[in-house]
Amino acid sequence: TFPQLPPTVAAAQSPTTSPSVDKVDGFSRKSVRKAKQKRSQSSSQFRSQGKPIELTPLPLLKDVPAPEQPELFLKKLQQCCTVFDFMDTLSDLKMKEYKRSTLNELVDYVTVSRGYLTEQAYPEVVKMVSHNIFRTLPPSDSNEFDPEEDEPTLEASWPHLQLVYEFFIRFLESQEFQPSIAKKYIDQKFVLQLLELFDSEDPRERDYLKTVLHRIYGKFLGLRAFIRKQINNIFLRFVYETEHFNGVAELLEILGSIINGFALPLKAEHKQFLVKVLIPLHTVRSLSLFHAQLAYCIVQFLEKDPTLTEPVIRGLLKFWPKTCSQKEVMFLGELEEILDVIEPTQFVKIQEPLFKQISRCVSSPHFQVAERALYYWNNEYIMSLIEENSSVILPIMFASLYRISKDYDHSVMSFCPSPLPPRAIVALVYNVLKAFMEMNSTLFDELTATYKSDRQREKKKEKEREELWKKLEDLELKRGLRSDGIIPT
Repeated sequence: TFPQLPPTVAAAQSPTTSPSVDKVDGFSRKSVRKAKQKRSQSSSQFRSQGKPIELTPLPLLKDVPAPEQPELFLKKLQQCCTVFDFMDTLSDLKMKEYKRSTLNELVDYVTVSRGYLTEQAYPEVVKMVSHNIFRTLPPSDSNEFDPEEDEPTLEASWPHLQLVYEFFIRFLESQEFQPSIAKKYIDQKFVLQLLELFDSEDPRERDYLKTVLHRIYGKFLGLRAFIRKQINNIFLRFVYETEHFNGVAELLEILGSIINGFALPLKAEHKQFLVKVLIPLHTVRSLSLFHAQLAYCIVQFLEKDPTLTEPVIRGLLKFWPKTCSQKEVMFLGELEEILDVIEPTQFVKIQEPLFKQISRCVSSPHFQVAERALYYWNNEYIMSLIEENSSVILPIMFASLYRISKDYDHSVMSFCPSPLPPRAIVALVYNVLKAFMEMNSTLFDELTATYKSDRQREKKKEKEREELWKKLEDLELKRGLRSDGIIPT
């Protein structure tokens, strides 16, 4: 059976709420953060004709004999192909309500009825769904829509649209559903249009689209490679061209489930997707909107094939953020998730570059980055890996840790707002040093002695440098006095 959406990621937002996120980019494109806007509504579904729409009322399905129900079902589907203008709130109120009640009836009918899904129903169902959901998405109210700051534009036709999505999901999940018949109508063109809708600003619609695409991927084996390829194209365009696509998190949730179902050994195309697409996704400025789902996909790959650990970690180190501390904290969190599933043989391959970066993070002037890096030593599995390789890791980490413990400059972090005083970082450093000392006391003593002698040499050089500068300043002063004629030559 096709795997369900991963629970850790699918704990995403409900269809009616948009996710709350932290700022990622410390250097916002906007000089002043905009005040919260009232949620606006928009819709590209409208009629050009001014005449009112009239639908002929049909009897309820439950009120007609069972043999007549399939034909009446088709008539109701054809009626629901009519699309109303929801931006005009006063037009066609009676017919809008009639269509809404008809859609509700169709949802209940496909849920509980049997024998309605004749071969003639498939094209009519797809036609009705296509007429309602496939549309040019309305432009954003803001010229520079920022999902981290701006309220999304909600779809005005949602009272009908939601029921159409609900109906289509029940149709795909029906016990009578036959993919062999449906594949004539749910084809590559249909999937392509469906994927375009993931750019909708309305989070409720993206949530339904996620379920629909997941069901299609599970039931249509012939469409799987096409769906993966098109998601691949969306992500490449997002990373290298637009940096704007509203449905990245939802597509990654689906991918998390797809990756979980990959057969071993992994195909070359899957490995390439990981290295060429998922890793570069870490570079975009809106990473916080989908980082949890992205990290889940990365970890799923590594649990499938541990040999991918080295290229993944080297890729993360290559794209490590230089100027955004909040992004650094996210990277450190993701690295810990990877280290939780890493195999000791793979750890040995990446320990040097990895702990050089962790050492830089420990020395970061931003307390959250330093704190997040030091918390690695609270993880039992990571501690066991460090202990096994302490002879390599301790020399890399020692200088940063020892310097903080002895020469910690409180003013370095005074500009960062902090719920914890810098003293808390020093306390964590002492705990790490104590752990290292217990792991390998001989090496620890050698490094301490070396560090102290190096520091003495540095201080001596600094003193010599200062004395040299003082001599040069004195010489310059004397030259200046001579040129002014104050001191005779």
